[in-house]
Amino acid sequence: MRRGIEHEGWRHLTYEIRAIVAVANELKKLGVEITWENIGDPVQKGEKIPQWIKDIVIQLVSEDKTYGYVATQGVPETRKFLADLVNKRGGYQISPDDIIFFNGLGDAVSTIFSLLKREARVIGPSPAYSTHSSAEAAHSGYDHLTYDLDPENNWLPDLNDIENKIKYNDSIAGMLIINPDNPTGSVYPRSFLEKIVEIAKRYELFLICDEIYANIVYNGAETANLSEIIGGVPGMAMRGISKEFPWPGSRCGWIEVFNQESNPEFKNYIKSLINAKMLEVCSTSLPQYAIPLIMGNPNYPAHLKMRREKYEYRAYEACEIFSKVDGIRVVKPQGAFYMSIVFKDGVLNAQQTLPIENIAVKKYILDKVSGVEVDKRFVYYLLGATGICVVPLTGFCCTRKGFRITLLEADDEKRKWTWNTIAENINKYVTPCN
Repeated sequence: MRRGIEHEGWRHLTYEIRAIVAVANELKKLGVEITWENIGDPVQKGEKIPQWIKDIVIQLVSEDKTYGYVATQGVPETRKFLADLVNKRGGYQISPDDIIFFNGLGDAVSTIFSLLKREARVIGPSPAYSTHSSAEAAHSGYDHLTYDLDPENNWLPDLNDIENKIKYNDSIAGMLIINPDNPTGSVYPRSFLEKIVEIAKRYELFLICDEIYANIVYNGAETANLSEIIGGVPGMAMRGISKEFPWPGSRCGWIEVFNQESNPEFKNYIKSLINAKMLEVCSTSLPQYAIPLIMGNPNYPAHLKMRREKYEYRAYEACEIFSKVDGIRVVKPQGAFYMSIVFKDGVLNAQQTLPIENIAVKKYILDKVSGVEVDKRFVYYLLGATGICVVPLTGFCCTRKGFRITLLEADDEKRKWTWNTIAENINKYVTPCN
């Protein structure tokens, strides 16, 4: 071409959670029955949507207004409803103008990072949720900047490490928190979050807190919403309904913006997000109309409680199975519906295999494992030998070796079979005679 058209950061747009699907689909063509443990979709894994929620959506579908455009930032009544929820928590008080709707948080993440000045970096957790890490790296054209989460400390980061990385890299303008965390299931205590806010204040950073799982906290964990502890620091919380209702196909998420009036540069940046959304006209209307009717319904608190208890039980169940396996480190999740399993140092190598009876499948796996990370090698062999599709931990912008499972399978027997089969195959894989 007469002029290069590639964006410098496009190679950073990776998403292992979906990339592994292409491998699994090739194996499916070769006769392997796939058990999907890679994607956080409760509906796909068998969760039934309560009839009262369906009835609300059915009624809305019959109303003409849900087929039309809405205000650029979102339905005014819905933004007021959400602002009132934020303000009832205490802490920072917002108005409906501090809420901006997007077509899912994937859209929000893409917009937030693409409109940052290229030299302005946002440091985030590792393991990292791929949508955040890829978008941040792509906007800058460099590898994503990270702070490590420690499985020896309930997957919490070392605050001294965070501060040192920020102190000695003045390109860092913001800090990302995911609370509760994906892929680890960790939950940040309030006191810990307050210390993160102190660091942001000290170095004049803005904060992004992904709170998509804020209402899925269990195992006795206690935390706080960003609005409750942010004080005068500029920032935003990211929320949505895809995991909470659950309604992932709605593609409906929003951000709650804090302290934009106190910082002119941050206010202009938020204005750029609104202008970008204006070019799209607006976000999808139907789920926005549904939010007050569902979240304000008397059945909603009991619905959330039921889901928290369900994931708490499954987290206990998973830990019971995997804690008996040598060579791995298991931390019981406290929120969301994921668990990251880490192989201890030196357990994995590039010679280990699992028996695969299907000759064509075995050949395909042998071709795929050449030169890959050792945890990805295990994931490929697990997929070829059992059909179970998990995500390697190195696919989450992480140097630790392991994999992520979900707590989503609704079929009790299939869920136990899946986890027991993974556990058995870890033992086979790491035993020297194999």
